[in-house]
Amino acid sequence: MAALLCLLMPLSASAWWNKEWSFRKPITADAAAAGVTGDVGDTVVLVRLHEGVMKFGDANADGGDLRFIAEDDATPLKFHVEKFDPVFNMAFVWVHLPAVKAGAPVKFWLYYGNAKAAKEGDASLSYDDSQALVWHFSSAEGQAGQPPVDASRSRNNALNAAATDDSGLIGGSAKFDGAQAIGAAPSTTLNIAAGAPLTVSAWINPETADQTAVLFAQRDGGNALVVGLDRGAPYVEISDAAGSRRSAPAAAIAAASWHHLAVVFGGNGSTDGASQGNLFVDGQSVATVTGPLPALTTTISLGADAAAGGGAISAGFTGEIDELQIAHSARSAGWLTLAANNQGVEDKLLQFGADEGLSGFSTGYVGIIMQSVTIDAWVIIGILALIALASYAVMYTKGGYCGRTNRANDLFTRQFQTLRSDLTNLESVQPLNEDERDQLEDSSLYRMYKSGIREILHRFEIAGRPGALSAESIESIRASVDATSVRENQRLSKGMVVLTIAISGGPFIGLLGTVVGVMITFASIAAAGEVNVNAIAPGISAALLATVAGMAVAIPALFAYNFLLGRIKDIQANMAVFVDEFVTRMAEMYPAGNDGHNIRAAVGHR
Repeated sequence: MAALLCLLMPLSASAWWNKEWSFRKPITADAAAAGVTGDVGDTVVLVRLHEGVMKFGDANADGGDLRFIAEDDATPLKFHVEKFDPVFNMAFVWVHLPAVKAGAPVKFWLYYGNAKAAKEGDASLSYDDSQALVWHFSSAEGQAGQPPVDASRSRNNALNAAATDDSGLIGGSAKFDGAQAIGAAPSTTLNIAAGAPLTVSAWINPETADQTAVLFAQRDGGNALVVGLDRGAPYVEISDAAGSRRSAPAAAIAAASWHHLAVVFGGNGSTDGASQGNLFVDGQSVATVTGPLPALTTTISLGADAAAGGGAISAGFTGEIDELQIAHSARSAGWLTLAANNQGVEDKLLQFGADEGLSGFSTGYVGIIMQSVTIDAWVIIGILALIALASYAVMYTKGGYCGRTNRANDLFTRQFQTLRSDLTNLESVQPLNEDERDQLEDSSLYRMYKSGIREILHRFEIAGRPGALSAESIESIRASVDATSVRENQRLSKGMVVLTIAISGGPFIGLLGTVVGVMITFASIAAAGEVNVNAIAPGISAALLATVAGMAVAIPALFAYNFLLGRIKDIQANMAVFVDEFVTRMAEMYPAGNDGHNIRAAVGHR
């Protein structure tokens, strides 16, 4: 409970950007954590949202209320949503961050929770002027089965479509079977001047190892730029009037795994700024090719080598390609390292803080878990809540009953010890006030005493004279007191079975909820066709909440049961002692042959 209260304590938040938005989340881009060692400058980073980092139930169904604000909590950042899936609670958003560099983490805010907000986010404004092409391959917004749309302002849309995989790396990927290519028409924004800077990057996932294929090609007569795989090893090749030059063999790329490939001309170690091309794999330079880029003004092809003008396709790639980007600038090594470590399966760049509400309260991880609880888990938790309420009621009533009985028994015992000659008159030596007489009614010993006294007086009435009891009468009276003792024991134990049910049944009911929740979580992952630990973790955490609820029911019940059982045993022991003491005194005071006493029956006949 203390930890939960700490998570719900108010935060000392800065000014709220816009009070029409109910929630926000701090995000920190730490370039150093992503392996960057220098300045990156302006860049576009990928923000993956899932149930583990954002409460999708508080956002609009189309993600139209998402806004990204700079650290000053006043300056809106340019962004665009590639894909927003409210069914599986996943979203892919590209956000433009200015002046990113190692050693200076950049903090910004994600705002959401405004049902009246109009959808915003222009992809063309997210990228700089040098960006000539960006293909996301996402099937969102009716793009399924359609040619990829250029997200940059150059509008270099694809000429044809390829099969897509919604469970690709970033919201969707293009699938190639070795017999197809995706092309883009020639345009001034795709033309390459001789010796000009250029960066081409993409994510690839080869279906088979050791394949030889072309990933990207642009040919113009005898001039060409080709990026491909040679028996699984990536290479870059340029061709011009002087012939063809290919980079030295790099390490082969493993099949069935995503890797970031990039080719940069005009920087990253070039002696004259343009006469060398660098090949990067996962943000690390692995090979170079000597010579400047040739002039190229024809169509590009992705996934195979297709001659300009729609010629035959050759060297087709088998696998998936995602996030093709072409820029007329030489991206720095830090820029490529940041992209590889931000966009990959494991995001090493971004760190998410706890959600904050407009009131200044943060639900933290507790809120994330509660948002992920499924209906079946709520049913289990509801059943456990009913069991908990029943056990708490037993704890309260039984604890109060045992306390009153103990206090009343103590009073009765003190009073009983004062009796010397007349067992039937409890106040013969020390009178009781009205409150004490009322308190005696809660004593189990007093009720046993009254049952014995009634039997004694009944036998005196039959005999016609008080004061004498036969051995048979004493045994009969003892049996009556024992019967009252049994009924008192039943009264003491009444309701304790509820605690045993809570102790033994609570954890098993909670475990049932957890098993069902885990089954549903994995079934939804299977239906989505995407395995992502960030998507699985909230569902598993929510499923485990049922087990936590079961333990929360059982543990208090266990402690209460043992505590109450100890008190009940003390009362039962006192009753057993009282039976023997009562019978012994009765035999001493009223032996057979006694001539009698003037007995005043106070108990039961007052």
